[in-house]
Amino acid sequence: MSETILRYFGTFTPAADGAAAAFKFEYLTTLGFAAIVIFLGRAIVARSALLRKYAIPAPVVSGIIFSVIVAVIKGAGIVAFSFDAAIVKDLCQNLFFLCVGFGFSLKMLKNAGGKLCAMIAIAACLLITLQDLIGWLVGSLVGLHPLLALQCSSAAMSGGVGTASAFGPIFESMGAPDATTIGVAAGTMGNIMGSLIGGPVAAFLITRHGLKSDPNDKPEAAKTGSAPTLDNGRMISMFAMTLLIAALGMPIYCLLDNIPMIEMPKFIGCLFAGAIARNVMEACSIKFYVPEVDAIEHMFLELYLALVLMTTDITKLAPVAGQMGLILLAQAILMALFAIFISYNMFGRDYGAAVMAAGNCGWGCGSGPNAVANEKAVMEEYGWHNIAWVLYPSFAVIIDDIYNPIFLSIFGSLIA
Repeated sequence: MSETILRYFGTFTPAADGAAAAFKFEYLTTLGFAAIVIFLGRAIVARSALLRKYAIPAPVVSGIIFSVIVAVIKGAGIVAFSFDAAIVKDLCQNLFFLCVGFGFSLKMLKNAGGKLCAMIAIAACLLITLQDLIGWLVGSLVGLHPLLALQCSSAAMSGGVGTASAFGPIFESMGAPDATTIGVAAGTMGNIMGSLIGGPVAAFLITRHGLKSDPNDKPEAAKTGSAPTLDNGRMISMFAMTLLIAALGMPIYCLLDNIPMIEMPKFIGCLFAGAIARNVMEACSIKFYVPEVDAIEHMFLELYLALVLMTTDITKLAPVAGQMGLILLAQAILMALFAIFISYNMFGRDYGAAVMAAGNCGWGCGSGPNAVANEKAVMEEYGWHNIAWVLYPSFAVIIDDIYNPIFLSIFGSLIA
């Protein structure tokens, strides 16, 4: 009877051959847990002045707590929980980045200026290069295979789990054992590191330099001076529009992913599709509704972060915790110092530069969504900055996804 009831919630695998019993929740139940993580994170942050001060994203706080509880239950040999979240996470990530790209208009790019764009590109390439050099040096000191050291460097840090997964089989074929496992573990840890570093770095810069946001710099949806009102009909239209544009992003992804020596994540195709669609619609005077697109963007970001953090299997980090931990510690220190002393100065030494420094910590230690989550948390506490929100994460991630695979391929071949 109990097995009949359980199958409505997921798949149960009895204990066998010394392994603990396992239960994989089906996707709707998984989404229910994600909702709990979102509610819990917001409740914790609302009651913690310290978390708000250092702009720690709410889903990160509760997601880590959730994953630790799951790891303890698994480690105790009670039951190994897992979650059917792959497709939903992919959907959330792609629609979120599509909405980010949709905010990327040529008018905004002109306002930002070519100098800032050049500085963002130079800083991104410099960080990736330093990550690999430091990872290789620390790996040499602790006796780790150089290609495994790269998997704990820009492959997993700037590239995230996706790039680390893509380069794992490549490095394994070049003689680095278990490169995929180590890269994914490093990328998972990097996601957590990036989420925890960004807010405190921005808070330090804002406090130290007495920075303040411009009260006239507001989200596009709030420029009228009145609170945006969401409309059911417009929301349905914009949601349908995002689904259509996401589908149109697949040919773009196909073209980019087939460039030799470059591994492109799917969301880059959606990001480009969103940016192209926005500017075509503006040029053709096609009506669209920014408040509704913003709402879709924030919903999918919160859900994506909750799913990523709550499904992180911390127990997989144990076998490689030693040598990998030392490299990741060096990467965390590098990221914090880079954001404070290089990113902040290169991006203009103002409030926007501090917000972008937080974003730099996000993608520099994990992923593009981390960058946006860090910036969102900082701006909710200290004030809005439009260019930092719309331009920085998308543009920096594009530069990263072009330069990082090329440098990894060349540098990896040299030190293998």
